[in-house]
Amino acid sequence: MIRGVRRWGLVAPAVAIVGMFVVAPLSLMAYVSTLDRGPQGMVAWDRHSLDAYVQFLFERDLTGRLALNTDYLRIFGRSIMLAAITTVVTLLIGFPTALWMAFQPLRRRTFLVFIVTVPFWTNLLVRNFAWILLLRDGGVIDASLRKLGITSAPMEVLYTPFATGIGLTYSFLPYMILPIYVSLEKLDRRLLEAAFDLGADRWRTLWRVILPLSMPGIIGGAILVFVPGLGAFISPELLGGAKSMMIGSLIQEQFGQSRNWPFGAALAFVLLALVLTGLWLHALRFRRERRLP
Repeated sequence: MIRGVRRWGLVAPAVAIVGMFVVAPLSLMAYVSTLDRGPQGMVAWDRHSLDAYVQFLFERDLTGRLALNTDYLRIFGRSIMLAAITTVVTLLIGFPTALWMAFQPLRRRTFLVFIVTVPFWTNLLVRNFAWILLLRDGGVIDASLRKLGITSAPMEVLYTPFATGIGLTYSFLPYMILPIYVSLEKLDRRLLEAAFDLGADRWRTLWRVILPLSMPGIIGGAILVFVPGLGAFISPELLGGAKSMMIGSLIQEQFGQSRNWPFGAALAFVLLALVLTGLWLHALRFRRERRLP
């Protein structure tokens, strides 16, 4: 009895914090998503409806009948594609970087980790504004390429999906490097020596030893990049413009300019459902792999 009370006493502060800052806001947004939009926008608290979820896939024509609308599906598809590309690019850059860092002397490793975390010291908004100065026509990169004679016309990169991808990759690259580095740092060097003694070359050692043992860090980094990338707002808003609107920008628009809070809340919960489904499928697959002999 005393042990049970003591356990609940230790857990109670964490439960209270999670309930106050996670469960309560999500519950409020779930309730808002089931309401109607008010005549002046925002929410009509006395009218309940699921029209916000219907609006995600359908729209009403002039006769009041529902017709399929794929505009929001395209935005979700674009967001998933950009988040997936960002995850792949950060992995291609982050894995060699983390591998090189893990095999440096201890003092140098500490300094390199410090270098990787330096971008966190600057606000993300400021960093994305810096990319605007770099990518805009007549900016640093464009002017340098013209002086070198490599290009003769403006790059026209800013306000494109490519610029959004650059911003997302830059923003989330440390989230890929650090988990992989932690996995590789714990790697037993004797396994590599054993692989070389058995006749494996560097590439085979990489594919058969290093890569499988670093998989927890790769999976963790992929989740840390892909999930926030889906709901990213600053990079798509500043670097992508209207041509590459993503889910985060769409949700912000509903709560801001459109003043359609129920639809914004419904979009947020559709995104949350997609993320939780993906994480659940990954956990289910991981359990199955662990059960296999």
